[in-house]
Amino acid sequence: MSGFSGHVPGSREYRRLLIGLFFGGVATFAQLYATQALLPQIASATGTQPAQAALTVSASTLGLAVAVLPWSVVADRIGRVAAMAIGVVTATVLGALSPLAQDLGVLLALRIVEGVALGAVPAVALAYLSEEVDARHVAAAAGSYIAGTTVGGLTGRVVSGFFGEFAGWRWGVASVIGVCVVASAIFLALVPRARGFVPGRTRAVAGPTVVSRLLVNLRSGRQLALYAQGFLLMGAFVAVYNYLGFHLAAPPFLLAPGVVTLLFLAYLAGTVSSPRAGALAVRRGRFLVLVASIGVMAAGAALMAVPVTIVVIAGLVVFTAGFFAAHAVASGWTPVAAVPEARAQASSLYYLGYYGGSSLFGWLLGVVFAQSGWSSFVGVVVAMCAVSAGLAVLALRPRRIT
Repeated sequence: MSGFSGHVPGSREYRRLLIGLFFGGVATFAQLYATQALLPQIASATGTQPAQAALTVSASTLGLAVAVLPWSVVADRIGRVAAMAIGVVTATVLGALSPLAQDLGVLLALRIVEGVALGAVPAVALAYLSEEVDARHVAAAAGSYIAGTTVGGLTGRVVSGFFGEFAGWRWGVASVIGVCVVASAIFLALVPRARGFVPGRTRAVAGPTVVSRLLVNLRSGRQLALYAQGFLLMGAFVAVYNYLGFHLAAPPFLLAPGVVTLLFLAYLAGTVSSPRAGALAVRRGRFLVLVASIGVMAAGAALMAVPVTIVVIAGLVVFTAGFFAAHAVASGWTPVAAVPEARAQASSLYYLGYYGGSSLFGWLLGVVFAQSGWSSFVGVVVAMCAVSAGLAVLALRPRRIT
C-alpha cells in the first residue's frame, strides 16, 4: 500500500476497475429488482394486493439493508474484492432457487436471504473505489459505478417483464438469473486486486474497532445528512417504480403489461445522468449538483400527477435522471467525507439508510396509493424530496465542509 496514490483515468487498471464494478452493479441490481416488473402478475397469481406483492421487492432490499454493516466488517477482515466476490456468487445461486418457490411466503424468505448476499457489493464497492482511484477522480468513477447499477436495474426489470408476460413470473425471474451469471463472471475476471487497503487480518497493528468506526460516522452531521439522502430519495424512487404499473394499467390509461414493462427503459436516463453528475460534481461541487438533482427529481414526480400518458412518461424520465444523479453524488461523497479508517462503515451506513428507505417506503407508499390514490401518492414523493433537499442545505453546504 505504501506509495500507492490510486489508479488514474487512462490506465489499464482504472479501466478494469470501472468495467468490473460496472458488471458487478449489473449482477447485483438485476436480480435485486427482478420481481418489480412482475408485481401485477405475482399479485394475480397469489391473490394478493399490490402492497403485498411489492413485499417481494422490499424483502430483498430489507435483507440487503441489514447485511451491509456485517459485510463491511467482513470486507475489513478478508478484503474488499473477496467479500464482493463471495456475495455476488452466493446471491446468484440463491436467485436461481426463487422461481421454484411454491407460495409467497417461501418466495419472500428466499428474497430476503438473496438480499443479504447481495449486500456485499453496495456495502463495499464505493469504499473499494475510493481507496483504489486517485482522489481527484473518485466522484467521476463513482458515477460510472452507479451507471452500472442503473443498467442492472433496467435489465432485471425489462428482461423479467418480457419473459414474464409470455411465460409467467417464474420464467421471468429465471431469465434474469441467466443474465446475472454472465455479469458475475465478467466482474470476477476484471476487477483488480486491492492495492489501497490491507485486510485487518494481515495488519501488523490493530486499527479502531468496528463500533468506534460506526460511532465516528454516526456522530457526524454531514454523514447523517448523506444517509438521509439515501433513505428518503431511494424510498421515493422504489415506490414510484413499484406502483406506477398499477396506476397505468387502470383508467384512464389502460396500458397493456408489455407497454408498462417498456417504461422501465426510463432507467436509461439514470445511466446517462449518474456519470455526468459525478463529473459535474468535480467541476461545480457536490453540494450544488446534489441539490439541483433533487430538484429535477421532484419536478419529474410532479409531472407524473398529470393524467396524460405522454406527460407521465416524460415525468418518469426526468424523475429517474434526477434520482440517479443525486444518488451518484451522495453515495460517492459518503466515503470521501469519512475518516479513512471508517470509509467502509460510512458506505455501509449510507446503504443501510438507502435500502431501509426502499423497504419501508416501497411498501408504505403502496398503502397511500391504495387508500388515497395516485395524486396523494405523488404528493408524498414530492414532500420526501423537499425534506431531503432541506437536510442537504442545513448540513452539506460548502461552508460546513472541511
